[in-house]
Amino acid sequence: CKILRCNSEYVAATLNLRGSSRTTAFCNALRSYSHCTRKTARTCRGDLAYHSAVHGIEDLMIQNNCSKEGPTSPPRPRPPASNHQSFESLDICNYEKSFLYKHGRPPSYQHCAAFGDPHIRTFHHDFHTCRVEGSWPLLDNDYLFVQATSSPVAKGSNATVTSKLTIIFKNMKECIDQKVYQAEIDNLPAAFEDGSVNGGERPGGRSLAIRERSPGRHVEIRAEYIGTTIAVRQAGHQLSFSIRVAEEVARAFTEEQDLQLCVGGCPRSQRISRSHCCHGHAVAETARALCKEMLPVEDVYFQSCVFDVVTSGDANFTMAAHGALEDARVFLPNTEKLHIFQ
Repeated sequence: CKILRCNSEYVAATLNLRGSSRTTAFCNALRSYSHCTRKTARTCRGDLAYHSAVHGIEDLMIQNNCSKEGPTSPPRPRPPASNHQSFESLDICNYEKSFLYKHGRPPSYQHCAAFGDPHIRTFHHDFHTCRVEGSWPLLDNDYLFVQATSSPVAKGSNATVTSKLTIIFKNMKECIDQKVYQAEIDNLPAAFEDGSVNGGERPGGRSLAIRERSPGRHVEIRAEYIGTTIAVRQAGHQLSFSIRVAEEVARAFTEEQDLQLCVGGCPRSQRISRSHCCHGHAVAETARALCKEMLPVEDVYFQSCVFDVVTSGDANFTMAAHGALEDARVFLPNTEKLHIFQ
């Protein structure tokens, strides 16, 4: 039943009537209104709004001495061709273009990372070093689910590293089929679990794509339909995760989805102090020298590097912190927030 369209066309036709020709134009609008309701009679038979409109038209025609036959209002003008075309051709599977079209400005972005021990950089620029053994969600919202599985860095150690990452891109209308990406230590595939490298057969399938930046070491997943880019890396015997995501997407979750390390950091009971391991040991000075080569600024990335090298005894962990810093350099919307000092 399209009676609401008839109503809105009548309102638009009578909204600005003025002057001596008002009555003629009003009658024309009423006849157009009547003609529109007759076209919807069959589908609107049981609709109260339809019956109210029919009786209202009859009353108004009598009050204004309008004849049932005669000229009608001209149809409402269509929007200019260029605007109409731009709306019709708008790619709804390109989040950035769609957001710009709707709001007149580009979207805001947020960044989160998990690397090394693991260390978590949250969307709000908090920085935690976490114990979190087992599986924990980094993200859990309407569009994305990301889970990191951690294992002890060495036998008997409190420190853990990310040994497995599972990323689920949830089914989205005409853009993509649900896709799952899984990475494990020494197995960083450049394809989703089903062997595909994009979002599937839907019209916007190519708005989700995966590519290998460095074989077995660095994979990048672009999800244009939700304004998101993800980097998955392996350095030494640990995986790292970095994301740049549209703020609107990052916030699309309910109260039940409250445990997300990227949103709230790791729970207090799971936090480790980086200072306990790294002062008063000769080995720490060696670690500092190694980390300084890769990370000249003594920020949290440098501190994390020292902690990881001391805890694991593996110099490859300098690459984990360096990779996370490089991702942050690319992903952070505000470069002033690149370095965090604690």
